[in-house]
Amino acid sequence: MKIFKKKESKRLIVSLKDNSRSLNFNLLKQPKPFYLIFSIELWERFSFYGLQGILTIYLTKILGMSEDKAFSLFSAFTALVYGFVAIGGWIGDKILGSKRVIVLGTLTLIFGYSLIAFSNNEISSIYLGLSCISVGNGLFKSNPSSLLSSCYDKKDVRLDGAFTMYYMSINIGSFLSMLITPVLAKIYGWNVAFATSVFGLLITLIIFLSFRNWIKKIGSYPDFQSVSLKTYFFIFCGIFVLILISDWLLYHLNTIKIVLTMISIFIVFKFIQEIISMKSLDRLKMSVVSILTIEALVFFVLYGQMPMSINFFATHNVAHTIFGISIEPAQYQSLNPFWIIVFSPILSKIYEKVGTCLLIPYKFAIGMVFCSISFLILPIGSIFSERGIVSPFWLIFSYAFQGIGELMISGLGLSMIAQFAPKGLMGFIMGTWFLTNSISSFIAGYVSSLTTFPKDKIFNTIESLKVYDLVFIKIGIISLIISMIMFYTAPYLNRVITLKK
Repeated sequence: MKIFKKKESKRLIVSLKDNSRSLNFNLLKQPKPFYLIFSIELWERFSFYGLQGILTIYLTKILGMSEDKAFSLFSAFTALVYGFVAIGGWIGDKILGSKRVIVLGTLTLIFGYSLIAFSNNEISSIYLGLSCISVGNGLFKSNPSSLLSSCYDKKDVRLDGAFTMYYMSINIGSFLSMLITPVLAKIYGWNVAFATSVFGLLITLIIFLSFRNWIKKIGSYPDFQSVSLKTYFFIFCGIFVLILISDWLLYHLNTIKIVLTMISIFIVFKFIQEIISMKSLDRLKMSVVSILTIEALVFFVLYGQMPMSINFFATHNVAHTIFGISIEPAQYQSLNPFWIIVFSPILSKIYEKVGTCLLIPYKFAIGMVFCSISFLILPIGSIFSERGIVSPFWLIFSYAFQGIGELMISGLGLSMIAQFAPKGLMGFIMGTWFLTNSISSFIAGYVSSLTTFPKDKIFNTIESLKVYDLVFIKIGIISLIISMIMFYTAPYLNRVITLKK
């Protein structure tokens, strides 16, 4: 094993470029299973982001929680949502198969969203519904992306573009729901708004069962084996227990941090154990995955500000009209998926053109720079504010920069795993990737809490704007410093990526 010399690396890049040109690949011409996986992910994310877009506002406005407590509950819920993903991936890899777990996760999600939609604002139903959603999402989340990775060879030049377009499906769903649910909540009530999530999951289930024949030849090993009733029984019991545990944890927010830490230690231990058992080259490449996953954790902290601090910044300190059209503050969140939909095909084409000239470590670093700018631009807008109210165009541009950064980090994270993870561990390692969302949610919640206005003071838009400006400047500067570190380490990570067997 040796690291390529510069001349050898250049020859490899030129060769790959020539192969890419000869394929004359059109990103829209994906394998047939891609479109099924694209569709179910779109509607499942439609449901999740419809809830996410209005949950913190619902908790404060209808249930009477303080912003600080709402942020804490939302962070805990998000931590559970992503903390269980590795478990769902492992069940898909080792026990039931990815396709069975997708169905099981969808049914659990439908039950959870229904509890919230028909809760009549009963706090116990809300908590139990959030618990079901966290477990259902854990079952569902990593398995569609695991199936998608099975559609491509690890050296397929379409891989980065395919996962970028797949990531666009997530944002089509979130854009539609974030645009719709705030309006439904205002006109028809919160229960109707939450019911749209049930609708999205029903469509997910119908599409998957109707076109399951498209993916009959792909899946994890257990997908092609029979499963005993005894196994199903134990899985159902496990899901029931996890829901009860999640419900209890949401009432005990301090305990959930301890539990998440224990889960994280266990997952990291299993991750290291799997890496040690690999061959030397695979071990090196999975080490790169580990480093990039840690870098992505920083991004997820920034991303976590959108449903919390940035959402309330839009409520308190951004004008609620665009071109004279009145909008609900929560609808500003739809700008994030809107820009991702716009930039996804553009970046996919760029990735196709540059090929291996711009490897993932550099994409991550560039993405972090865009995320940094997205926060630094908001205090600039404050300079031109009127009585503490900022023009919405500064928020629009902020979401644009954030969208590009998200595509280059979170959007390509799944592609990175698809390239380097062994197929027998694809779901588990996908779940480990999503665990970073879980860990980052608590950090994001803490950062958001720094923007809350003390209850003993009379709310003032000018004073609140100063608080938001200070926090956003700190976020922007820290993330910019981290991006410089990422640029410094990128060449070393690239050398490992370009090693050949």
